[in-house]
Amino acid sequence: MTIIIPTLDAAQSLPATLAACAGVPADILLVDGGSKDATACIAERSGARVIAAPRGRGPQLAAGAAAATTPWLLFLHADTRPAPGWWAAVEAALGDPGRAHYFRFALDDPAPQARRLERLVAWRCRRLGLPYGDQGLLISRALYDQVGGYRPIPIMEDVDLVRRLGRARLAPLPVAALTSSARWRRDGWWRRSARNLACLSLFYLGVPPATIRRLYG
Repeated sequence: MTIIIPTLDAAQSLPATLAACAGVPADILLVDGGSKDATACIAERSGARVIAAPRGRGPQLAAGAAAATTPWLLFLHADTRPAPGWWAAVEAALGDPGRAHYFRFALDDPAPQARRLERLVAWRCRRLGLPYGDQGLLISRALYDQVGGYRPIPIMEDVDLVRRLGRARLAPLPVAALTSSARWRRDGWWRRSARNLACLSLFYLGVPPATIRRLYG
């Protein structure tokens, strides 16, 4: 298995993610989009392989998948760390190569707003079959190639891929992945959530991802 992590100036959050992934029989591949901080040094000290790619999660994830040679891929954001017990859940999912698997969304924040957002995300996944990239994605190489993989688009690359997979080929893992709440605290809990929903709506309406990226800021 290869754990693929796209990064851009992720020195603050990356150590916790790498620590959560340490000690498992998987290659770790960091795909950097031009960091100016110590991101690459942190990754190399941990034993991860680092490659460069054009900036943007879509291009970086696509480049990571192209560079990986293992039959399974696990895509993780740099500020998302699987909770204890995650590897056992992943090993169990390896027996189900016809579906892609995602973690339960959780935020590393005690605020009640975080719990409400977690419940909303759980509803979105259960009812709409729409996990986002901050929930990770475990997928076999065969299935990844079959659906066309990540497209090198500047935003909504996660939604684009899971739409092509379809609800029947998505399955939840029985363990959480903790994501940093820094962006919600910075932008405001409901303001950021509303902006994410607006971007999703525009994508479903057919607005080009490059245009959505400019609106996203």
